[in-house]
Amino acid sequence: MRIAVVGTGYVGLVAGTCFAESGNTVTCIDIDQAKVDDLNEGKVPIYEPGLEELLHRNMRDSRLSFTTDYAQGIPNAQVIFIAVGTPPDEDGGADVKYVLAAARLIAENMSGYAVIVNKSTVPVGTAEKVAQAIGEVALHPFDVVSNPEFLKEGAAIGDFLKPNRVVIGANSERAARIMAELYEPFVRTGNPILQMDVPSAELTKYAANAMLATRISFMNEIASLCAKVGANIDQVRAGIGSDERIGSRFLFAGVGYGGSCFPKDVKALVSTAGKHDLDFKVLRSVEAVNEDQKHLLVRQIKAEFGADLSSKHFGIWGLAFKPNTDDMREAPSLVVIEELLAAGATITAHDPEAMDYCRQHHLGDRITYALNPMSAIDGADALVLVTEWNEFRRPDFEAIQKGLNQPIIFDGRNIWPKETLEEMGFKYHGVGR
Repeated sequence: MRIAVVGTGYVGLVAGTCFAESGNTVTCIDIDQAKVDDLNEGKVPIYEPGLEELLHRNMRDSRLSFTTDYAQGIPNAQVIFIAVGTPPDEDGGADVKYVLAAARLIAENMSGYAVIVNKSTVPVGTAEKVAQAIGEVALHPFDVVSNPEFLKEGAAIGDFLKPNRVVIGANSERAARIMAELYEPFVRTGNPILQMDVPSAELTKYAANAMLATRISFMNEIASLCAKVGANIDQVRAGIGSDERIGSRFLFAGVGYGGSCFPKDVKALVSTAGKHDLDFKVLRSVEAVNEDQKHLLVRQIKAEFGADLSSKHFGIWGLAFKPNTDDMREAPSLVVIEELLAAGATITAHDPEAMDYCRQHHLGDRITYALNPMSAIDGADALVLVTEWNEFRRPDFEAIQKGLNQPIIFDGRNIWPKETLEEMGFKYHGVGR
């Protein structure tokens, strides 16, 4: 098929590249000329394992191209994806002004029937607004479809090429058939394409992320209770995760969730409920628990060293909100670092991918950046782990012990063996252990 993707952010770039990988001809459109120039030179603006290789291959084979010109990308496209940003508005709801602006530009450049697909995460009712915006301008027939994405940063290529399900909200049999044909190569192992009405598809993405966020906040509250009563959250997790009604995923205690999806989508769902006179008490509590959890490490550090940290230096491992990405949106590390700096501490941090982004967009030179993990802890009063990169899972603890001023570890993701470290002479602080 001939496909256009409007927006080359995380979702648009991954979707466009993966659709090209399955043999389609894809044009990605973005208003940022500098970004488009970089992409046309093969420079990928985000870190996502496997993406750069796929992008280069499909550009080389002339299946994938980038432009700022709607008149180049939209005419003759059979399916047009809208994958632009939906930032929070003042009340926490998703602001769809960029989606509607893209819809109008699409309408001005259509040359025939097309399926216009909301790939951005948008509130219920957005498809109707998009249809209205297009209908005011378009000279050709069209259908608007909701097709939410379920990509995990750090594993997005695999998630897209081998999805565990595809959700398609369509009110037109023609559009539903075209979308099913487009996705058929990705579900040949039998995973379902779920056809549903448009509002249900729009709500599905928010409900899924809110459910996962709820599991995380629930486990963090249980971890707090474990710490008070002498229980071990790892053993509790094993006990409840083996129940097939619950399952073992998203049951890990830590220092809170971040990123572009969970925080924004929980807020947006609470906002949508409020506009329909519903008070989502559970999700408001999920938000509150998560925000409080981001302060846990600093509470532990101050309990160990005192409130005044002006003579203390900390080595921090992990800046990105999760491993295998350079994304720092809503990252717990930012809360931890800002609080430590406010208390007078100095910090050296290491992250395999996010340091340049952190320096340019968040912390500048207020902290020091180390080229490797061991350099980050040299002369530090404690090691603070915030992000569980694989590179951090099996370090040389004897070398860590020698590098620290005192053998103290704050493990914000429970990735290290508490008993082993304590036998080695470390003072170990985890989450709910």
